[in-house]
Amino acid sequence: MIYLDFEKPIQDLEEEITKLKEVASKSKVDLSEKIKEMESHITAKTNELYSNLSPWQRVQVSRHPERPYTLAYIDSVSNKSFIELHGDRTVGDDKAMVGGFGDIDGQTVMFIGQQKGINTKMRQIRRFGMANPEGYRKALRLMKMAEKFNKPIVTFIDTPGAYPGLEAEERGQGEAIARNLLEMAQLKVPVICIIIGEGASGGALGIGIGDKVLMLENTWYSVISPESCSSILWRSWSFKEQAADALKLTADNMSKNGLIDGIIKEPMGGAHRNHEEIFATVKQEILKHLATLNKLNPEERIDQRINKFSAMGVVHDLEEAAAAEA
Repeated sequence: MIYLDFEKPIQDLEEEITKLKEVASKSKVDLSEKIKEMESHITAKTNELYSNLSPWQRVQVSRHPERPYTLAYIDSVSNKSFIELHGDRTVGDDKAMVGGFGDIDGQTVMFIGQQKGINTKMRQIRRFGMANPEGYRKALRLMKMAEKFNKPIVTFIDTPGAYPGLEAEERGQGEAIARNLLEMAQLKVPVICIIIGEGASGGALGIGIGDKVLMLENTWYSVISPESCSSILWRSWSFKEQAADALKLTADNMSKNGLIDGIIKEPMGGAHRNHEEIFATVKQEILKHLATLNKLNPEERIDQRINKFSAMGVVHDLEEAAAAEA
């Protein structure tokens, strides 16, 4: 188990339990009551810590290396029926973006998402989930395929941003993301977007336009990461905690501002502590929202989707403001 810096009290208690179990095993002394007492202390301390997380601490949890990634969610939700599809039919196959058809309780769904990689080698191959333009074009190709066969789409968002390399810009990174925003707004099939980790900038938004946009409890969604924000405003990464607070990037903040449609509760201590529980919860949420969205006709879904995103933000008319002051 990997512990974050603020989880030190939990780590100390769990190490104490390990020692007690070793003593009980070697000395044949019954320490079960003491172990149960320590376990209850761990539960209480975990609840205490995770019910009062700061925005920066939630960012840390969202990046925990033991959190499940996109392919783990897809395999579990689809009961390992997932068939991955490759390539954008123009440049190549971007390993940072995965997608394909899977079955969820008898219903065929197109799953798409960023995949960070489960070890050092795979993280390099998948560029830590940072997609190139061909990744977003592959995603759009699969979305159009789902629309052709009238299958709903579920996207899993987990990226520190679109890949910032020179070749990505040369191949049209901005255009690829913008095209996805335009096309996703007009898809005739239900679209559910779930942020399962990091949701940074246009890299996340490129597969984030849906009828329902959901966030796991300990994730973040923002135009910029706390570190990058800190480096711009303070010329240093040292102020990342203040930046995280100012960006209002947590699921609670996003929900209060009307930018997402719901928050998915995570297991106690975060999704990394109980994979099976979070998989079951996410599957239940997908089925619940699909049942509602499937009842609407395509025109209704598209109108509601466009109206939802059009209503976000505030517009100030300078001429009207000047006239009001006069």
